[in-house]
Amino acid sequence: MWRNSLSFSSKLAHSNLGSSLLVLFRTSPKPSYHGLLSRSNSTSRQPTSAADPVKWSGAGPEIVNLGSASAVDLSSLAASSVLRAKDVADSAKHYGRCYWELSKARLSMLVVATSGTGFILGSGSSVDYLGLCCTCAGTMMVAASANSLNQVFEVNNDAKMKRTRHRPLPSGRLTVPHAITWASSVGVAGTALLVCEANMLAAGLAASNLFLYAFVYTPLKQIHPVNTWVGAIVGAIPPLLGWAAASGEISLNGMVLPAALYFWQLPHFMALAYLCRKDYADGGFRMFSLADASGQRTASVALRNCLYLLPLGYVAYDWGITSGWFCVESTLLALAISCTAASFYLNRTAKTARRMFHASLLYLPVFMSGLLVHRQSDSEQSMPVEKSHKFVELLPSLESGLDDSEHIPQRKYKCDVVGAQARPPVAYASVAPFPFLPAPAYWNVSDVREDVQVSNDSMIAAVISHESADVNNNNNHNHSTNDNNELMESGGVAAGEGVVN
Repeated sequence: MWRNSLSFSSKLAHSNLGSSLLVLFRTSPKPSYHGLLSRSNSTSRQPTSAADPVKWSGAGPEIVNLGSASAVDLSSLAASSVLRAKDVADSAKHYGRCYWELSKARLSMLVVATSGTGFILGSGSSVDYLGLCCTCAGTMMVAASANSLNQVFEVNNDAKMKRTRHRPLPSGRLTVPHAITWASSVGVAGTALLVCEANMLAAGLAASNLFLYAFVYTPLKQIHPVNTWVGAIVGAIPPLLGWAAASGEISLNGMVLPAALYFWQLPHFMALAYLCRKDYADGGFRMFSLADASGQRTASVALRNCLYLLPLGYVAYDWGITSGWFCVESTLLALAISCTAASFYLNRTAKTARRMFHASLLYLPVFMSGLLVHRQSDSEQSMPVEKSHKFVELLPSLESGLDDSEHIPQRKYKCDVVGAQARPPVAYASVAPFPFLPAPAYWNVSDVREDVQVSNDSMIAAVISHESADVNNNNNHNHSTNDNNELMESGGVAAGEGVVN
């Protein structure tokens, strides 16, 4: 019976678990048993019924079935986690690419480069790198917001143009409310970052540029060709923003790079507008090149603004912003882009327009790199000791004017107290004993080196004024003595004449 029960349980285990779990139901010649069959193989009397071994042996497959179910659950949970992580990664990749295109990231990075250059130029001798990073990050967010709003307002126009129909909004990869939420979020965050880490002036310039680009330039593209000049103003503000973030003010020296950006954008956009005339016409934009069938006026505007770039290098050198080498390099660079503009003016073809466009892409980074390489740092202010040394050089000439009086002894006042002295220096009160000065006292050498350096000029001026007062008093005394002598002599003469008479 035990053999039958064992064989039955073995068949049951083989049918449920397979050959891998059959080892659990095999008998062993050892006197002690472990596992599920230890009770059924025992030689001691058991109070259970004959079916009890079957019940014990049948409990094994149920436990193994529960373990296999939990293993299946774990594997399905892991598979679902992997699928969920993959979905999250795909979603992040999708939205990241959409935000990248919506923000026109390459154009925004060019704006950040101009802003960072302006920050370094406005920093003077030392550059605050944390402030530079915060300014660039804030500029990047504001530029991304402006470009996103531009695409929100032009979604219907972009759908008609071959160059822009695959953008996120015309292609349907993003919805308009989603894009508005993104643009508003990054715009507010960028402006707040500039307020906290830069100053209100920089944040105001960023906010005004966002408004000018999204709400003035963008609708004006469908109204009047003057939009190109308005867009040039928008592009000239970021370097001014960087200068204001570093220096806290807008000065004349900070206008060199904005002027370069303004003049540079016109040949750049004129070449682009000439190459994409059909696309702009299909999109409903009123560009300057559409009203110029021959392209002569377009080329003329491009050439004229290229020539305006020529004196900027000399202006930067003359105002002390850069060294003389930048004047030479900037002039050569402006001549190069002017040659491409002249070629486009003489031969208005797509090839010459594209050449001018590529030259404009090369001009701006080289120009900004030259500004950074050849920029001049602020010179340090001269120390007060130098002023006292200059006064010592002028002191003999001041004393020479006092040599006319024989009653004034010649004195030499030594202002340089840095050298070694035989005894502690005497207070200036002992030299010039005015009633309102303290009583003569001996000072420590270390105290004199700190205090006399600050009060040298004022004290020596007081000494000189005192000497001048002494000279005037002595002169008045001499004049009064001479007058009395003359009166006495005249009186004596008069008395003698009276005696003679």
